[in-house]
Amino acid sequence: MRLITRSDIKGTAIYAGMRDDYRKRIIELKRDRRVIIGDRVSMVFENRTTLISQVEEMLRAENLTSDEQIAEELAVYNAIMPSAKSLSATLFLEVPPGTNARTELDRLIGLDEHLILHIGDHQVRAAFEEGRGTTERISAVQYCRFPLTDEALSALQTEGCQLRMEIDHPGYQHSTDCTEAMRASLAADYQSAS
Repeated sequence: MRLITRSDIKGTAIYAGMRDDYRKRIIELKRDRRVIIGDRVSMVFENRTTLISQVEEMLRAENLTSDEQIAEELAVYNAIMPSAKSLSATLFLEVPPGTNARTELDRLIGLDEHLILHIGDHQVRAAFEEGRGTTERISAVQYCRFPLTDEALSALQTEGCQLRMEIDHPGYQHSTDCTEAMRASLAADYQSAS
């Protein structure tokens, strides 16, 4: 997938006037790219459009306007851009209200070794971004990548191919079937990649 460049970014002044309509489009796009796995984990598969949105929102929230600041954000989000041979996702660990966040997150330490995407007969273990979890701590937001073989990518692009997310962590075992709409949305990224 083509990396995000400065010319793709509207910037805070222009983005402010289009934000409401743009966010509605992104919410609609993400609807077919979001999966909930059990009661504590949700995940959104990213693509160039979702990541541009995240850059715009970060620039707005932090009031970043200089070329240097924008370049730094582009580097962060381009690092999690899916590639011609991988899917990427943002994973969120959700803590139930009224519970101790640290205790609840500690129960999921090691999750980065236990996330699997099933694409038809292919099992793809997630590779997590380093530095967001240790043997003692885990971050509530994780970035992961699913490396794809040619066969797995071909299966992803096949209409009706079943996708399923699985977590086989000793303390959190859940599996969720993904929709055909999700498969089609992910496959479309590779048909339009340039």
